[in-house]
Amino acid sequence: MTIERPKTKVEAFDYTKYADDRQFVIALARGLELLRSFKQGEEYLGVTELAKRTNLPKPTVSRLAGTLSKLGYLEFSAEIGKYRLGPGVLALGYGKLSNFDVRQVARPMMQELAAYSLASVSIAIRDRLSMVYVESVRSNVSITMNMGVGARLSLSTSAIGRAYLVGIAEAERNFLMDQIRAGDEENWPRIKHGIEQAMRDYEEYGFCISIGDWNKNIHGVGVPFIAPDGTTMAFNCGGTTPPLLTEERIKSDIGPRLIKLVKRVETIMGCGM
Repeated sequence: MTIERPKTKVEAFDYTKYADDRQFVIALARGLELLRSFKQGEEYLGVTELAKRTNLPKPTVSRLAGTLSKLGYLEFSAEIGKYRLGPGVLALGYGKLSNFDVRQVARPMMQELAAYSLASVSIAIRDRLSMVYVESVRSNVSITMNMGVGARLSLSTSAIGRAYLVGIAEAERNFLMDQIRAGDEENWPRIKHGIEQAMRDYEEYGFCISIGDWNKNIHGVGVPFIAPDGTTMAFNCGGTTPPLLTEERIKSDIGPRLIKLVKRVETIMGCGM
């Protein structure tokens, strides 16, 4: 059995705050937002859906998609009248991933922890109000999370997102929490409580946890990581609810092992030196 991830809300970009910025090209921003509309597991999207996700008029979307197709970032299927991502996007993504030396250093240790925990071990960076996996390994058990590189998790309710929040400066954390609140006022009290508890957990244990907060079927533990170039990332170990990852096992066993993994990576990469 595979545990699927919850749907990630599409975050529409607010162009208005850059209206007077001479260094901001709105047409370029709109084109990039169009590419961001494609989520993991989706192959083709039509103009109507793209317009809905970007809050742009359909004629504008048609022109942008046509241009991106000519540049190789989108591909158009005349048979179904929809677009999919092209190889140009893959080239950009690979260029970014190839700069993450931490992936090569950490992967053998991640595989070891995944096999021991019977769960998944991943590294993620922040993209707006989401965490995006840049590396992920899974155990070979039949019950695991079906999430790989490029998967997105909630910044505020996942263990890896909370680990990121505790790993950044207070000013940046407060800014992001304001953004989270603005995007979900209804659930903000619960979300805020979870983040504040994560900060207390980090002070006490050295890691953050999420016990069914992001997905009721998933428990996870996260640890922040600061790369040698100053980039903040986070590691996590996550899996299904009992019997694999109980809260007790996370706190007494898996969490401490994840801390050791991150410290080993830091030592190898010379972080903080």
